[in-house]
Order: sequence, then C-alpha cells, then structure tokens
Amino acid sequence: QVQLVESGGGLVQPGGSLRLSCVASGSSFSIYTMGWYRQAPGKEREPVAVIRSGGNTDYTDSVKGRFTFSRDNAKNTVYLQMNSLKPEDTAVYYCNANGRRLGLGNYWGQGTQVTVSS
Repeated sequence: QVQLVESGGGLVQPGGSLRLSCVASGSSFSIYTMGWYRQAPGKEREPVAVIRSGGNTDYTDSVKGRFTFSRDNAKNTVYLQMNSLKPEDTAVYYCNANGRRLGLGNYWGQGTQVTVSS
C-alpha cells in the first residue's frame, strides 16, 4: 500500500512559478513510475508528466519547456517545478504512483489546487 500526499498548490499570477511536492509512504517507492495528472473544471483528468524508476521523464506537449519533474528516492518524494504558468494550467493536480507493470497497485493522492489568475 502506498499513500501519497501532495502540497505546494496555490494562487499565482500568469508567468509565475510553483513547485508541487508529493511524499509517498510505504515501501519500494523507487520502483514505481510516478506521475502528475490534472483535472480542470468540467474536463477529464489528463496526464501532465511521468517519471520512471530510472529517471526518464515524459511531458504532455502543453507543458514541455515549462515544467520539470524530478524525484528524490531517498526522501520518497517527487517534485513538479512549474514555471511560466498560464491560466490554462489552472486545475487540481494529482500525484500518481503506478506499479501495475510490476504487479503492484496504482495509487492516487488527494490533489492540490493550482490557480493561475491575475
């Protein structure tokens, strides 16, 4: 079982920055593929970025060059550095731990609100 707790959301002006954190409890954190997803009002949840156990990352096109996903396995923590934020980045951001390819579970955090507005 993995529990995920996100933090770092808030209100920021367009062009500003935020850093989201997600701390995982439980064992074997380093083998999970970690992801950030977001859900805007009236829209489906969508993937933002993933980072695999080896550190490789993928980003959705709309955030490439602006967001950076990193992990610190010693701290059981992942980070999403978000720069040059736009109003369309406004959403609830969810942390995900996916161990399904290893026969483990798929876990979600409770979400943290990011609002980009002047």
